[in-house]
Amino acid sequence: TACLCLTLLHLFFRFATSKGYWKDPYIQYFARSVGERKAPEINRGYYARVQGVNHLLDAFIRKAECDCQVINLGAGLDTTFWRLKDKNLMPRKYFEVDFPTVVARKIHNIKTKPPLSKPVIETHSTDSLLLDAHSLDSDRYCILGADLRDISNLDEKLKKFQLNPELPTLLVSECVLVYMTPAHSSNLVRWAAETFHTAMFINYEQVNMSDRFGQVMIENLQRRQCTLAGVEVCQSLDSQKERFLKACWEHADALDMMTVYSMLPQDDVARIEQLEFLDERELLQQLLQHYSICWATKDKLNLGT
Repeated sequence: TACLCLTLLHLFFRFATSKGYWKDPYIQYFARSVGERKAPEINRGYYARVQGVNHLLDAFIRKAECDCQVINLGAGLDTTFWRLKDKNLMPRKYFEVDFPTVVARKIHNIKTKPPLSKPVIETHSTDSLLLDAHSLDSDRYCILGADLRDISNLDEKLKKFQLNPELPTLLVSECVLVYMTPAHSSNLVRWAAETFHTAMFINYEQVNMSDRFGQVMIENLQRRQCTLAGVEVCQSLDSQKERFLKACWEHADALDMMTVYSMLPQDDVARIEQLEFLDERELLQQLLQHYSICWATKDKLNLGT
């Protein structure tokens, strides 16, 4: 199920980048084909997601002056490591965690595609780069296979690969917590709050799922064998924030993606709106009102996150 949803997502991303919504020169090495045409509102939704998450991620790294670490939870075939290297915005170390089957596929792609492997080697200073079927560990980049529901195993593996609890830490999850039961996602969120004294957690996923449009979304995903085990936390922006506040995070904010879309640089929004004709703007609004970005913070070092 995880691999099926992942494959669909990266085909969608590949199509959106092929249409010019945003630049990602690395996604071609993970998604072989562009795939069939996607509806314009879907592409605009992915655009808002990428821009919104990247804005928060980049701002955190800049605030920390790159003296921080990033943990991408359920990273899949994400290309953020290469984007940050190209922008000269590399944190001290970038970690990715996903199921071992997903990690094996990603590591195989990195090993066999020089445009992916070269930046990893360039950011590594010694000969002792660890690379096996289910983990990659270099000075600045680590990929490891783990189940996010098994907190003790996750914690042990991350610390084995030099995770530093004293560093400002950014955690990112995109459509990951919603596939976990509320108890499992709460445990993960609480572990993060208890492990790092200065941290930010960015979570992108569904919201307002109790109305009719939300129910249709759930049914469509179920037909693709994607079951949303944690959908009850996705009832409102308040329920999204509450998950973090109940788990020892100091502050939490959340916006639906229609609000995020309206806050993006309007010259670039005007550019992407020229790429494809959108017949019904109401459908775009409905779709974006059912996704959100929630971010929670703990700020002992007063970074102003």
